[in-house]
Amino acid sequence: MYFSKEILELSERLIHQARTAGLTLTTAESCTGGLIAAALTEVPGSSAVFHRGFVTYANEAKTDLLGVEADLITRHGAVSEETARAMAKGARHAAGADCAVAVTGIAGPGGGSADKPVGLVHIAATGPDGKILHKRQVFAGQRSDIRSQAVMAALKLLLRSLTPSA
Repeated sequence: MYFSKEILELSERLIHQARTAGLTLTTAESCTGGLIAAALTEVPGSSAVFHRGFVTYANEAKTDLLGVEADLITRHGAVSEETARAMAKGARHAAGADCAVAVTGIAGPGGGSADKPVGLVHIAATGPDGKILHKRQVFAGQRSDIRSQAVMAALKLLLRSLTPSA
């Protein structure tokens, strides 16, 4: 599997920091389709801190696997801050993990609108203190570019969530 040098270095930092702190990690991914989990598990020894990840591409998967309320998705949309936050909280609970990161977005090339353009990604991360951090970003480029940028941003937000003062 190919990941950029930056993604691999960030993954190594995350795994090292989680291992040092005795924390476990999980992922809940929609538009990234498991790429965050794949980047983390590229790191030798990652199994000490990463036990499972969820690819919840369909709304039903978000509801069934993560406990995201269907009504929340109906009201705010699958690509929203509210859904990303609920995904992170649900993944942390479902996995029994200390920290979680969730990503939902529109990777394109279709599916965008004036309100939610192609490249829009919502990322949420929660650490051992339960505080949920959120980042909304619109990435540019082709589908693979958007997904790669989303992975990098998610790893950065997850790293911030590892320390309660983040």
